Amino acid sequence: MGTDLHELLRSLRVWDPEVTELPSFDPAAAPAEPLPLFTTWFAEAVAAGQAEPHTMSLATADAEGTPDVRTVMLHGADEHGWHFASHAGSRKGRHLAARPRAALGFYWPALGRQVRVRGRVTVAPAEVADADLHARSTGALAAGLVGRQSEVLSSYEELERASEDAWERARREPDAPVPSWTVYVLAPDEVEFFQGDARRRHVRLDYRRTDRGWAKELLWP
Repeated sequence: MGTDLHELLRSLRVWDPEVTELPSFDPAAAPAEPLPLFTTWFAEAVAAGQAEPHTMSLATADAEGTPDVRTVMLHGADEHGWHFASHAGSRKGRHLAARPRAALGFYWPALGRQVRVRGRVTVAPAEVADADLHARSTGALAAGLVGRQSEVLSSYEELERASEDAWERARREPDAPVPSWTVYVLAPDEVEFFQGDARRRHVRLDYRRTDRGWAKELLWP
Protein backbone atom coordinates (compact mmCIF):
# COMPACT_ATOMS: atom_id res chain seq x y z
CA MET A 1 0.00 0.00 0.00
CA GLY A 2 1.45 3.34 -1.05
CA THR A 3 1.88 6.30 1.23
CA ASP A 4 -0.74 9.03 0.99
CA LEU A 5 1.30 12.24 0.89
CA HIS A 6 -1.61 14.47 1.88
CA GLU A 7 -2.47 12.39 4.93
CA LEU A 8 1.19 12.28 5.92
CA LEU A 9 1.47 16.06 5.62
CA ARG A 10 -1.64 16.62 7.73
CA SER A 11 -0.26 14.36 10.46
CA LEU A 12 2.81 16.52 11.00
CA ARG A 13 3.00 19.15 13.71
CA VAL A 14 4.80 22.45 13.36
CA TRP A 15 6.86 23.62 16.34
CA ASP A 16 5.81 20.76 18.61
CA PRO A 17 6.08 22.22 22.15
CA GLU A 18 7.60 18.93 23.35
CA VAL A 19 10.72 19.53 21.26
CA THR A 20 10.56 23.20 20.28
CA GLU A 21 11.00 26.30 22.38
CA LEU A 22 9.67 29.50 20.81
CA PRO A 23 11.57 32.29 22.55
CA SER A 24 10.28 35.83 22.71
CA PHE A 25 11.85 38.44 20.45
CA ASP A 26 11.57 42.17 21.04
CA PRO A 27 12.42 43.90 17.74
CA ALA A 28 12.65 47.26 19.52
CA ALA A 29 15.74 45.96 21.35
CA ALA A 30 17.42 44.68 18.17
CA PRO A 31 20.85 46.13 17.29
CA ALA A 32 21.27 48.80 14.64
CA GLU A 33 22.90 46.37 12.19
CA PRO A 34 21.96 42.78 11.25
CA LEU A 35 25.29 40.99 11.79
CA PRO A 36 25.30 41.18 15.63
CA LEU A 37 21.75 39.84 15.75
CA PHE A 38 22.64 37.02 13.34
CA THR A 39 25.63 36.11 15.49
CA THR A 40 23.45 36.01 18.60
CA TRP A 41 20.75 33.93 16.94
CA PHE A 42 23.32 31.53 15.50
CA ALA A 43 24.87 30.98 18.93
CA GLU A 44 21.43 30.41 20.43
CA ALA A 45 20.61 27.86 17.73
CA VAL A 46 23.80 25.98 18.58
CA ALA A 47 22.98 26.13 22.30
CA ALA A 48 19.47 24.82 21.60
CA GLY A 49 20.92 21.72 19.95
CA GLN A 50 19.82 22.63 16.44
CA ALA A 51 21.31 20.07 14.04
CA GLU A 52 23.73 21.57 11.51
CA PRO A 53 22.79 25.21 12.14
CA HIS A 54 25.49 26.31 9.69
CA THR A 55 23.67 24.80 6.72
CA MET A 56 21.72 27.22 4.56
CA SER A 57 19.77 27.35 1.34
CA LEU A 58 21.54 29.23 -1.45
CA ALA A 59 19.38 30.55 -4.29
CA THR A 60 20.91 31.68 -7.57
CA ALA A 61 19.71 32.19 -11.14
CA ASP A 62 21.30 31.27 -14.46
CA ALA A 63 21.98 33.63 -17.36
CA GLU A 64 18.37 33.27 -18.54
CA GLY A 65 17.00 34.05 -15.09
CA THR A 66 15.89 30.51 -14.20
CA PRO A 67 16.19 30.12 -10.41
CA ASP A 68 17.90 27.27 -8.60
CA VAL A 69 18.45 26.43 -4.94
CA ARG A 70 20.61 24.02 -2.93
CA THR A 71 21.91 23.53 0.60
CA VAL A 72 25.46 24.66 1.36
CA MET A 73 27.53 25.46 4.46
CA LEU A 74 28.20 28.88 5.92
CA HIS A 75 31.96 29.48 6.07
CA GLY A 76 31.79 32.75 7.97
CA ALA A 77 30.09 36.13 8.34
CA ASP A 78 31.75 39.47 8.96
CA GLU A 79 31.55 43.14 7.99
CA HIS A 80 32.07 42.14 4.34
CA GLY A 81 29.16 39.70 4.22
CA TRP A 82 28.20 36.04 4.46
CA HIS A 83 30.81 33.58 3.12
CA PHE A 84 30.37 30.27 1.32
CA ALA A 85 32.53 28.27 -1.07
CA SER A 86 32.35 26.07 -4.15
CA HIS A 87 34.15 25.27 -7.38
CA ALA A 88 34.05 28.11 -9.90
CA GLY A 89 32.91 25.67 -12.60
CA SER A 90 30.01 24.25 -10.56
CA ARG A 91 26.45 25.12 -11.45
CA LYS A 92 26.25 27.72 -8.68
CA GLY A 93 29.64 29.10 -9.72
CA ARG A 94 28.48 29.50 -13.32
CA HIS A 95 25.27 31.14 -12.16
CA LEU A 96 27.13 33.64 -9.99
CA ALA A 97 29.53 34.45 -12.83
CA ALA A 98 26.56 35.32 -15.04
CA ARG A 99 24.37 36.93 -12.36
CA PRO A 100 26.35 37.89 -9.24
CA ARG A 101 23.39 38.17 -6.89
CA ALA A 102 22.02 35.52 -4.53
CA ALA A 103 19.83 34.83 -1.51
CA LEU A 104 20.49 32.75 1.58
CA GLY A 105 17.96 31.09 3.87
CA PHE A 106 18.61 29.72 7.36
CA TYR A 107 15.95 27.70 9.20
CA TRP A 108 16.39 26.74 12.83
CA PRO A 109 13.18 24.86 13.78
CA ALA A 110 14.39 24.17 17.32
CA LEU A 111 13.67 27.85 18.00
CA GLY A 112 11.12 28.57 15.28
CA ARG A 113 13.50 30.99 13.59
CA GLN A 114 14.46 31.89 10.06
CA VAL A 115 16.99 34.35 8.64
CA ARG A 116 16.91 35.49 5.02
CA VAL A 117 19.80 37.35 3.37
CA ARG A 118 19.85 38.91 -0.11
CA GLY A 119 22.56 40.84 -1.91
CA ARG A 120 25.40 41.05 -4.37
CA VAL A 121 28.07 38.34 -4.49
CA THR A 122 31.79 38.90 -5.03
CA VAL A 123 34.76 36.53 -5.21
CA ALA A 124 37.30 36.60 -2.39
CA PRO A 125 41.03 36.66 -3.26
CA ALA A 126 42.60 33.33 -4.25
CA GLU A 127 44.67 33.19 -1.06
CA VAL A 128 41.48 33.33 0.99
CA ALA A 129 40.06 30.36 -0.90
CA ASP A 130 43.30 28.42 -0.48
CA ALA A 131 43.34 29.04 3.27
CA ASP A 132 39.67 28.14 3.53
CA LEU A 133 40.10 24.77 1.84
CA HIS A 134 43.25 23.77 3.70
CA ALA A 135 41.76 24.66 7.07
CA ARG A 136 39.15 21.94 6.54
CA SER A 137 39.37 18.14 6.75
CA THR A 138 41.31 15.70 4.59
CA GLY A 139 37.97 14.61 3.14
CA ALA A 140 37.13 18.17 2.14
CA LEU A 141 40.48 18.49 0.37
CA ALA A 142 39.95 15.14 -1.35
CA ALA A 143 36.52 16.23 -2.56
CA GLY A 144 38.05 19.46 -3.82
CA LEU A 145 40.74 17.56 -5.70
CA VAL A 146 38.12 15.39 -7.38
CA GLY A 147 36.51 18.55 -8.76
CA ARG A 148 34.22 18.34 -11.81
CA GLN A 149 31.27 19.38 -9.64
CA SER A 150 27.92 19.40 -11.52
CA GLU A 151 29.40 17.69 -14.60
CA VAL A 152 27.68 14.57 -15.96
CA LEU A 153 29.01 11.38 -14.32
CA SER A 154 29.17 8.32 -16.54
CA SER A 155 29.08 5.80 -13.67
CA TYR A 156 29.44 5.66 -9.90
CA GLU A 157 32.54 3.49 -10.37
CA GLU A 158 34.24 6.42 -12.12
CA LEU A 159 33.58 8.56 -9.03
CA GLU A 160 34.95 5.83 -6.74
CA ARG A 161 38.20 5.66 -8.71
CA ALA A 162 38.62 9.43 -8.80
CA SER A 163 37.82 9.70 -5.09
CA GLU A 164 40.35 7.05 -4.10
CA ASP A 165 43.07 8.81 -6.09
CA ALA A 166 42.10 12.15 -4.54
CA TRP A 167 42.16 10.76 -0.98
CA GLU A 168 45.64 9.33 -1.55
CA ARG A 169 46.90 12.65 -2.86
CA ALA A 170 45.21 14.62 -0.03
CA ARG A 171 46.99 12.47 2.56
CA ARG A 172 50.29 12.72 0.69
CA GLU A 173 50.02 16.43 -0.13
CA PRO A 174 47.93 18.21 2.52
CA ASP A 175 48.79 21.54 0.86
CA ALA A 176 47.80 20.40 -2.65
CA PRO A 177 46.29 23.33 -4.58
CA VAL A 178 42.76 23.33 -5.97
CA PRO A 179 42.64 26.36 -8.29
CA SER A 180 38.91 26.07 -8.92
CA TRP A 181 38.01 26.33 -5.21
CA THR A 182 36.37 29.71 -4.69
CA VAL A 183 35.13 31.62 -1.67
CA TYR A 184 32.11 33.80 -2.39
CA VAL A 185 31.00 36.72 -0.24
CA LEU A 186 27.39 37.87 -0.24
CA ALA A 187 27.24 41.54 0.80
CA PRO A 188 23.68 41.97 2.06
CA ASP A 189 21.25 44.61 0.85
CA GLU A 190 18.50 43.09 3.01
CA VAL A 191 18.42 40.75 6.01
CA GLU A 192 15.15 39.53 7.53
CA PHE A 193 14.78 37.87 10.94
CA PHE A 194 11.67 35.75 11.52
CA GLN A 195 10.63 34.58 14.98
CA GLY A 196 7.75 32.11 15.06
CA ASP A 197 4.91 32.48 17.55
CA ALA A 198 2.56 29.73 18.73
CA ARG A 199 -0.47 31.98 18.11
CA ARG A 200 0.86 32.81 14.61
CA ARG A 201 1.76 36.35 15.61
CA HIS A 202 5.15 35.89 14.04
CA VAL A 203 7.70 38.67 14.34
CA ARG A 204 9.42 39.69 11.11
CA LEU A 205 12.16 42.30 11.42
CA ASP A 206 13.63 43.48 8.13
CA TYR A 207 16.94 45.33 7.79
CA ARG A 208 17.46 47.25 4.52
CA ARG A 209 20.71 48.92 3.53
CA THR A 210 20.34 52.62 2.66
CA ASP A 211 22.70 55.49 1.90
CA ARG A 212 22.55 56.39 5.60
CA GLY A 213 23.14 52.89 6.94
CA TRP A 214 20.66 50.21 7.92
CA ALA A 215 16.91 50.89 8.14
CA LYS A 216 14.73 48.58 10.24
CA GLU A 217 11.04 47.89 9.79
CA LEU A 218 8.50 45.28 10.82
CA LEU A 219 6.66 43.18 8.24
CA TRP A 220 3.26 41.58 8.48
CA PRO A 221 3.62 37.80 8.97
